[in-house]
Amino acid sequence: MDTAWDLSEQDVLDLPVDELAFRALHYIKATNEWNLYNWLNSFRNRGVRGPALRALSEAGEWLRTHGLVAWNPDQSDAQAIFITRLGERALADGLPTIRAIHRLDIDLLPELQARARPQFLRGDFETASFVAMREVEVQVREQAGLRNSQLGTALMQEAFKPPKNADGTTAGPLYRSDVDGGESVALMDLFKGAVGLFKNPPSHRRVTFDDPTEAAEIVLLADLLLRLLRKIPPATSSTPEGAI
Repeated sequence: MDTAWDLSEQDVLDLPVDELAFRALHYIKATNEWNLYNWLNSFRNRGVRGPALRALSEAGEWLRTHGLVAWNPDQSDAQAIFITRLGERALADGLPTIRAIHRLDIDLLPELQARARPQFLRGDFETASFVAMREVEVQVREQAGLRNSQLGTALMQEAFKPPKNADGTTAGPLYRSDVDGGESVALMDLFKGAVGLFKNPPSHRRVTFDDPTEAAEIVLLADLLLRLLRKIPPATSSTPEGAI
């Protein structure tokens, strides 16, 4: 093995495929490799065989299927590659950022897909997190029929509050009367906690989100909250008298 590749065959077998692929990407960059077949064949020429060679092949395919390398249209060879913009970002920012991007590679609700995910992909984790939680706030307010002046945790409290009397007339418009009372209060606390922790601080001060995994989880939490909101029966979300 040359100095650009210091993994033994056992190392190759022990590494998770994404970490192995990331090491391969560094090697491809360092050696200016332009052809995946030639890259794999270079290991075969060094005597690598069997499971280790197949693991390297998996890593090469992982790079291609996850968009870190792509077919080079300037070449006629089907195995010709170049490192994509995402691949260059992976080299600059590290594997955790790529893992976080793939974390969001799921079927997000359309509002988050359109507003939060693009910000995340640009590396603006603070905006992505804020936009996602603001969408939760907006949709809670709209579904509860509450005023635009009601914000943050106070809005969640008003929307989901439990009744103070037996007939339930003082309950918030999104209070879940169809489930156990403790679950309904827990739902209120979940929305209050999420908005209070992840939406309110960026509204009032500069917050640094430098952990892409944490930012991805905030967007996913917002997605979950919106899905829970959509399960609330229409009868519990009627507009209070005088609301605007």
